[in-house]
Amino acid sequence: MSIAEAAQRLGLSTHALRYYETEGLLVGTPARTPAGRRRYDERDLTWIVMVQRLRATGMPVREVREYAELVRAGEGTEAARLALLRAHRERVLAQLAEVTEHLGAITAKIEGYERQVLPGAAAARAGAPA
Repeated sequence: MSIAEAAQRLGLSTHALRYYETEGLLVGTPARTPAGRRRYDERDLTWIVMVQRLRATGMPVREVREYAELVRAGEGTEAARLALLRAHRERVLAQLAEVTEHLGAITAKIEGYERQVLPGAAAARAGAPA
C-alpha cells in the first residue's frame, strides 16, 4: 500500500512515517515502486504499530531505535531485546502506579464536592434513602 494508505490505516501522517524511517525506527526499509514511491506491507504496519505503542508509553526515540537495531541484527540479540523491553515495562508500571494514585486523589476530591453539592445523589449512591 502507498504511504498515504498506510498513514491512514495507522492514524499517522505521512510525515510521521517518513520520520520513523529516517530515524531508523523501522525494522526494514519499505519497498519502493519503480517510480521510487514507498510501498508498505502488513509486516511494516505491524512493526509501526509496535513503535507507536512504545512511543505512546514513553519509550525515548533512542531506545526505540536501539530496539529496532537489535531486531534487525536478528538471532543472538533476544536477551538484549528482552532486557530493553523489561526495563521499559518497569518504567511504564511505575508511571501507571503514579497515575493511579493521582486518579484516586482526584476521585476523592470529586466525591467530597459531590457530598457538598449533591447531598441526595451521594446518599443514593451509598444506598441510603434520599
